[in-house]
Amino acid sequence: MQKNAVQRIAEPIIGAYDEKSLPAEAVPDYLEENYWWAYLHPKSMRFFEQQWVINSILWGNYARLRDATLDEMGSPISGRTLQVACVYGNLTPKLARRHRADARLDVVDVAPIQLENLSRKLNGDGNRVFLDRQDASSLDFNDASFDQVLMFFLLHELPRETRICAATEALRVLKPGGKLILVDYHQPIWQHPHRYLMPLVFKTLEPFALDLWGTELTHWIKADKPFGSIKKKIYFGGLYQKVVIEK
Repeated sequence: MQKNAVQRIAEPIIGAYDEKSLPAEAVPDYLEENYWWAYLHPKSMRFFEQQWVINSILWGNYARLRDATLDEMGSPISGRTLQVACVYGNLTPKLARRHRADARLDVVDVAPIQLENLSRKLNGDGNRVFLDRQDASSLDFNDASFDQVLMFFLLHELPRETRICAATEALRVLKPGGKLILVDYHQPIWQHPHRYLMPLVFKTLEPFALDLWGTELTHWIKADKPFGSIKKKIYFGGLYQKVVIEK
């Protein structure tokens, strides 16, 4: 089924974000109830944008996972890329710099404050970046619009039904032969000490994350036909994973 492509933003966003252009939909309840402290409070931006903080959250693996993601996406990047949801750190500015002059990076997020924060981080790296407020579970793009789609630590933050919708939408907007890149949590090996610590962390801070343990990320995607290929690599004793699906 085709969806109308967004026409609201006709020019790249360079270090600025116009909140007046945003749709009026409210932030989803699950985000306000479970993640207001991380993504919706103004003080969150100042705290979580510190490199030592995001690196600590990922047990020292932020740079490794960021670089693995960028390597998967290639350089230089041509065509059109979609990043679903803003992320803390310098992943998106680095990704933007890899795009060719005629390429385009779209970043969508449901939280205005996150888009505003990203626009400040981009500065001169934003000349090929288009920002828009959209819900990952119902993307406002046509089928087969993107050459690559990235979800970086997003799926574990979504309730099950929302996760299925978001993952399926990511595949829908991907062109045949394009790559869907998913980076997220994974169940670690038995000997890993975090195998017993992380459930306590998830129970306190990440109420939906344990859904990803013991379940392949492809489980959350409703596909009309088989994938072209699936590549999976685990990191840090299996606590993290990168899954690349070719449509």
